[in-house]
Amino acid sequence: QVHLVESGGGSVQAGGSLRLSCAYSGYPSSSYCMAWFRQAPGKEREGVAAVSSDGSTSYANSVKDRFTISIDNTKRILYLQMNSLKPEDTAMYYCAADYSSMCVVIRGTTTFVYGMDYWGKGTLITISS
Repeated sequence: QVHLVESGGGSVQAGGSLRLSCAYSGYPSSSYCMAWFRQAPGKEREGVAAVSSDGSTSYANSVKDRFTISIDNTKRILYLQMNSLKPEDTAMYYCAADYSSMCVVIRGTTTFVYGMDYWGKGTLITISS
């Protein structure tokens, strides 16, 4: 049984920072992908950042150079460090995983990373101006 549990959400002012965590269970294969998505009210869900089992990372243009995705396989936690936050970053943030293959990233699309099999319930980020 795979469980993904996000934490670290909250409210901060624009320009501030937050770090999200996602504790994951189960046993990824040697090839896996873990990613962060977000969904703002009235908008479709969008991919934010992804990390593959080989350590390669991908970022949506909207967060590149501001957000950093990382994974600690010893602790079994996925992180998203978010700096220089903007009001438009306000959304529910979700952790997702594909335990059987590397990340499939299609740039220029809202979804951005495809094929996720498991999802967390989300954590809310609110950025005030």
